[in-house]
Amino acid sequence: MAALVEATRAENCPYEVVLVASDKPEAAGLVWAGEHGIATFAHSPKGVPKSEYEAAIDAALRDAGVEAIALAGYMRLLSAEFVARWEGRIVNIHPSLLPKYKGLDTHRRALVAGDMVAGCSVHFVTEELDAGEILGQTEVRIEARDTPETLAERVLAAEHRLYPRIVAEWLSR
Repeated sequence: MAALVEATRAENCPYEVVLVASDKPEAAGLVWAGEHGIATFAHSPKGVPKSEYEAAIDAALRDAGVEAIALAGYMRLLSAEFVARWEGRIVNIHPSLLPKYKGLDTHRRALVAGDMVAGCSVHFVTEELDAGEILGQTEVRIEARDTPETLAERVLAAEHRLYPRIVAEWLSR
């Protein structure tokens, strides 16, 4: 999220970040966004029906004038109804070279498989987990001494470079 915001400082950036939303009211990204003058929205889904929770998110997005959504660290599956309302306007960053290693624990899975490279992918969000059209990827070489943690650090750095570039290209079309 911070990498997307930082990229808006470039003279020719085709987007602005108008809202940072989270399902975790204590998320550090909300504090960071507020300190940078960006509106925030937080709503915990605990004890709330999914349709009601997603309606609150949808209302906050629309009230803020959001035209496209870039997920970053959002670890919940969105309903088919929510995805349909925002179809073609939601992207996500995932820490693997999709279609390999959808879901969680991607770095450990790549290491256990003996892969030579890992990486990250930016993709459209669909109702199926990590299955939307891939907009861009970056490979990260796996080193002999890598652990899931060291690999995660290097993949995260690649994500911070890839995501703003792909979002800019996507929104410039």
